[in-house]
Amino acid sequence: MRFKANLLAALAIAAPIPVFAQSAQTAAAATNPAAFDTEINAILTKWMAENHIPGMVFGLVQDGRLAYVKGEGVQDLAAKRPVTPDTLFRIASMTKAFTALSILKLRDEGRLALDDPADRYVPEMRGWTYPTSDSPRITVRDLLTHSAGFVTDDPWGDRQQVLSQTAFTALLKAGVPFTRAPEMRHEYANLGYAILGRVIANITKAPYRTFVEQRVLTPLGMTVSGFDVLAHPKDTRAIGYRWENDAWAEEPTMKDGAFNAMGGLEVSANDYAKWLGFITSAWPPRDGEDAGPAKRATVRQIMRGANNANVFHRYATDGDKQCPGAIAYGLGWRVITDCDYGTVLAHGGGYPGYGSHVMVLPEYGAALFALTNRTYAGPSQPVWDIAALLTAKGVLVKRAEPVSPELASFYTAAQTVWAAGTIDALQGRVSMNFPMDRTAANWAKVLAETKAKSGACDTAASITAEGAMSGTFAWKCEKGRIEGTVLLAPTKPITLQSLGFAFEGKD
Repeated sequence: MRFKANLLAALAIAAPIPVFAQSAQTAAAATNPAAFDTEINAILTKWMAENHIPGMVFGLVQDGRLAYVKGEGVQDLAAKRPVTPDTLFRIASMTKAFTALSILKLRDEGRLALDDPADRYVPEMRGWTYPTSDSPRITVRDLLTHSAGFVTDDPWGDRQQVLSQTAFTALLKAGVPFTRAPEMRHEYANLGYAILGRVIANITKAPYRTFVEQRVLTPLGMTVSGFDVLAHPKDTRAIGYRWENDAWAEEPTMKDGAFNAMGGLEVSANDYAKWLGFITSAWPPRDGEDAGPAKRATVRQIMRGANNANVFHRYATDGDKQCPGAIAYGLGWRVITDCDYGTVLAHGGGYPGYGSHVMVLPEYGAALFALTNRTYAGPSQPVWDIAALLTAKGVLVKRAEPVSPELASFYTAAQTVWAAGTIDALQGRVSMNFPMDRTAANWAKVLAETKAKSGACDTAASITAEGAMSGTFAWKCEKGRIEGTVLLAPTKPITLQSLGFAFEGKD
C-alpha cells in the first residue's frame, strides 16, 4: 500500500523545494489571508449551497507554503466526517499536469522528443487510418496540446478510468475515429492523455503511476497522494456524490485503470499545496540551486503549447462583464493572458463524484485551488472570486521586476535630461538610431513644449522595470502627469534605444 509503505521513505528523501523569496518591500505589502476568513467563508458557503456540494476544501499557496486552507461540509454523508486539509479528493483532469510534467522529464532525460510520432512509443497506433491522405502522424506534442484530431470525449473518457490495460491495448489496435485531421485545432480529448500514460509506461517499462509516484509525488513529499484509491483508508477519503432527483446519490468508486493519466490522481489539500509550491517556485528565472523533480526551466515550459487561442471570459461572478483575455492550451494547463493578473495557469477537474479547479499566478508567486466531492461541480467561480477578493485586500501582491543597474543608470540620465531640457547627459550613451529618430535640437524643442504643458513635476518616483532593459515611470506634475518610457538597445556596451515623455493633462 503506497499510502503507508512509502511514508518513511518519502520523509527521508523529500527535501523542501527552494522558492523565490519576495523582496522585503513586496513581502511587507502582503496581508495575512486569515484576516479575511469571514469573506472567504461567505463565498465558499454560498456557492456550495447553490450547487449542492457535500464537502469542499479551499487552499491558497504563497511563496511555496500553504498560507491558508479551509474545509467546509463533509467528506462522507453517512458518517458525517468533516472535510479537513488531509481529506483525499480525486482531482480528475488536474492530473493531466502531472502527466505533462512526466513527459517533459522524459524529454529532459533524452528518452523522447515532443515532436516524435506517438506511434514510435505506442506500436498499436501504427496501423491507424487517418482522416485524409495528407494528415500528419500524431506526435507526442499533439497529444499534450489536445490537437491530435480526436473528438471531445467528456463524459465518455471519464468512465474509462477503470478500463484494463488489456482492453486499452485492444481499443488502440482497432484504431479510433477522427473528428478532423491532426494539428488543425484544439479539441479537449481525454483519450490523448490516456495514450500519453501508455507512452510513459512503454518508455519506462513500468506502469504510468509508478513513474509519477516515484519521480514526482515522493520527491515532493506528497506521501498520502496516489492513484490506487482503493488502498487509501476510507475514513480519509472524500466519498463522491452526484445530485440527482433533489438528493445526493453515491457514485461508484472507480479503481485505478488504463485512463489514469488523464484523471486518476487522488490528493489532499496539504499534499496538493506541495505540488503548487513546486510549480510556483519556477518563477522568476534566476541563478542558484535548481532542486526539485524537474528543472525550473522545464516547469516554465508548461506555458508553451498550441497557438489556438480564444477569447477568455473570467470564471468569476460576472466574469463576462470584466475585461476579456486570451486562452490557449499549454502542456497540461490552460494558459490565460489576463489584463490584471498577467499570465494565469488554470485547469478544472470534472469526474463522477468530484469537481476541482486550480489557478496559478506565476507573477504573484501564488496559487489557489478548491476540491469538491460532487460530480462535475467545478469550483472555478469561487476560486476566481476569492482571488479577486484577496487581490483587492492586498493579500495577493504582484512581484516587482528587479531594476537592473543599467536600467537604473539610464533612468537617472532621463531625469537629468528632463531637468536640463537637453540630451547632453546622453552623450556617447545612445544607440545609432537615437539621433536619427530625433535630433538634439528637436529634443530640446519637444522637452520645452512638454514641460510648458506639464508645469513643475516631481521626478523622484522609481522606475518600474518591465525587464532588464526596459521600464516605465510616472511623475506627478502641476498640470497633470508624465508617463515615461526607457528602452535600452541590445548592444555592447548597452546603449539607449529610445526615451519617451508623454504628458497627460488632468481630467
